[in-house]
Amino acid sequence: MAAEWAPAQRWLHWATAGLVAAGFGLAWVMTSVPFRQMALKFWLYQAHKSIGLLVLLAVVARLVLRTRLGRPATELPPNASAWAATGHAVLYILLLTVPLLGVLTADTAPLRIPTLFLGLLPLPVLAERDPALFAVLVALHRALAITLVVLAFGHAGMALRHHAAGRGVMAAMRGRHRAL
Repeated sequence: MAAEWAPAQRWLHWATAGLVAAGFGLAWVMTSVPFRQMALKFWLYQAHKSIGLLVLLAVVARLVLRTRLGRPATELPPNASAWAATGHAVLYILLLTVPLLGVLTADTAPLRIPTLFLGLLPLPVLAERDPALFAVLVALHRALAITLVVLAFGHAGMALRHHAAGRGVMAAMRGRHRAL
């Protein structure tokens, strides 16, 4: 096993973290903008949807790289590997599910507003308008996004805890020759 994550794996990890944080923060802003500022609200929603799709693409790329390159061996306590594997699996599931729910939420909305990836590329509609399903999907998307962010903070906290204990978790993610 490698001593550290490959550069592409590290870059995608930190890009995913930044995109999730940006998308989560933007969600709170875009929903608070009044409808009288429709143009701003439209573009904030488009940015949020594009960020979600970028998260989805980054996570798929991460999974492909992890399958091909594996993961580095790190020095963890004996019981930590099962907890870490479960935590990572749940994070990956949420990183895939939350953006997909976002797409379905947009598609089932009572008003058909196109999704423009990066403000340019219109995405195909995958589901019909359904106000009842939309209401369920909005609540589920929000709840799972909050869960994702809470687990991401827990993930970061555990990484810092293992780093403080002298384990190689942070060194593997930042690369040997980089300063913390």
